[in-house]
Amino acid sequence: MDSAIPISAINDFIFCPLSLYYHSIYSSFDTTVYHDKAQTRGKIAHETIDSAIYTTSSRILQGLSVYSSRLGIKGKIDIYNLENEFLIERKYHIRTIFDGHRYQLYAQMYCLFEANLPVRKMFLHSLKDNKRYEVELPDQNQQKKFEDIITSIHNFMIDSVKLHPNPAKCTNCIYHQLCNSNTYVNTT
Repeated sequence: MDSAIPISAINDFIFCPLSLYYHSIYSSFDTTVYHDKAQTRGKIAHETIDSAIYTTSSRILQGLSVYSSRLGIKGKIDIYNLENEFLIERKYHIRTIFDGHRYQLYAQMYCLFEANLPVRKMFLHSLKDNKRYEVELPDQNQQKKFEDIITSIHNFMIDSVKLHPNPAKCTNCIYHQLCNSNTYVNTT
């Protein structure tokens, strides 16, 4: 059994550790059953990358599968520019850069490092408004926080989760119907 953590799970775990469990419940379902508008827009935004039709330039790697044996993570990068060593993660719309966004880029960067592909700069690109935000390379403190999150995901046990419902998060969670914390959520 593959125990590598999908890079996409890092942001989910930070949002709510239980979302990893709920995602596994729905993993065999068609995504139309549980995705809301934001997830559907995100999936559509990645279609050009996933089908490798974003560009035909040989200096751009797109939708490249990556893996880190040191961290036990795997996933795909959106765009890596071989010429300037830029890593770009595309999102449908970015209003605020959260740790989960940064950690997704860090994960991709560490995977690229293991593949001997250096990263000089990292960016988040908001497709809706065509804005690009530079994400600083992690310092030692940020690297430790990131690695602690990865360790927490590897050690995640559903029965040890203590709920700390956050109405701002729970209301927008696509899994709130399944969660014990939904008693704290106004679903009307």
